Amino acid sequence: MATAKTSAPTIPLSKVAAELAEKTGMTKKDASGTLDEFVGLVVRHLKKGNKVRITGLGILQVRHRPARMGRNPATGEAIKIKASKKVAFRVAKDLKEAI
Repeated sequence: MATAKTSAPTIPLSKVAAELAEKTGMTKKDASGTLDEFVGLVVRHLKKGNKVRITGLGILQVRHRPARMGRNPATGEAIKIKASKKVAFRVAKDLKEAI
C-alpha cells in the first residue's frame, strides 16, 4: 500500500529573522527589518526587469509568457490565455549539488 507523501515544513520569514538575530547578535527587530528591506530590494529590481543573483542560492528573474491557446478542462472549449509575466528561480549549481 502506498504511503502518503508529507511535505516539508515552511519556515516563515520571522523565524529566519529570529535565527539570523541569534547567529549575528542583532536584535530580532533589526534582523527582521534587514530581511524586509532585502525582499523589497529584490522586488524593486525585478520590477525594473533586472535579474537578481544571490550567490550560493540562485538567480531570480522575470520571464514573459506569450499569449497562447488553452482548453477549459471542464468543457473542452478552446480559450485564449493572455500574455503574462512570471518570476522564475534558477537554483545555483552549488546548492543543487548540496541537496
